[in-house]
Amino acid sequence: MKAIDGAMEQPPISNRLGDRIGKVLIIAYKESTDLLEKTLREEGLTPEVMRQAENPAMQDFSSSYRCLLNHRSAWEKALNEPQPTLIIEADFVPVQGFGELPLPYPGDRTDLGIAWLYTCAPQIYSVSQEGYAQGFSTAMVAYIITNHSAEYLIKLAERIKDEIGPKNYSAWDSEIDAFLRKNKFNNYVPFRNYGEHGGRPNPEHRQNQLSSSHRADVLYGKLAFLPMYASEDHDGSFPVLGVRLKARLKGIGRLVTGRYLRLPILKQSNVPGRLLSFAIRRHLTLRL
Repeated sequence: MKAIDGAMEQPPISNRLGDRIGKVLIIAYKESTDLLEKTLREEGLTPEVMRQAENPAMQDFSSSYRCLLNHRSAWEKALNEPQPTLIIEADFVPVQGFGELPLPYPGDRTDLGIAWLYTCAPQIYSVSQEGYAQGFSTAMVAYIITNHSAEYLIKLAERIKDEIGPKNYSAWDSEIDAFLRKNKFNNYVPFRNYGEHGGRPNPEHRQNQLSSSHRADVLYGKLAFLPMYASEDHDGSFPVLGVRLKARLKGIGRLVTGRYLRLPILKQSNVPGRLLSFAIRRHLTLRL
């Protein structure tokens, strides 16, 4: 248990996120990224903003496919990076001390597919003795990949283009875990989220019978700045508290109803106590 606690709360300095990341890419369209860039620089990271240029040929593309193209551009940059690449969407709000947090995976793994720093509808499959959790997430708000996994993500993007097409809605982010695991990669979810998805509700999600907004169920710390969803007509604190409370309750609900740690996974595990400890302890914080 001490080994698990150490990985979750007091990681070795050599495994801090700020020490182990190479390139940091911010994916944006027209959103302001000034606060995000400033925060990342203060955390010792050097972000590069990638903005999608206006293209008349993309006018009829679904917003989900345009989002995929943005991420694909980042994956192509990651191909040439010897160190892992951190990719962040413009509406991500990191917690304070972001760069000091531990990597959510063992830093020496060569089979890393993706490590989510922000999770949506997460599940865990296994937890190592050191406290690293392999699992599933959707939403690509903040995550780490390697040059090797980037190559396969580009192959997935090609498959989405050929099988679904640019004009149709696709929940392509929900396919990433299965696709990478099929190609012998391991995917990791964090003990707690490294930040919040600060964007406003996505109407395309609602049109396709999906939740229009998603937020982090539990955070590692206090947010570095106010999310976009906080109304500019108020001081922002009340809207954030309300959204965060709802997200915390939803996360606890997913835990108690067996959607975060599914019963078949628990029954098949050789260390069920370790999985339960990870799943429960992450919620044992008063922070919204």
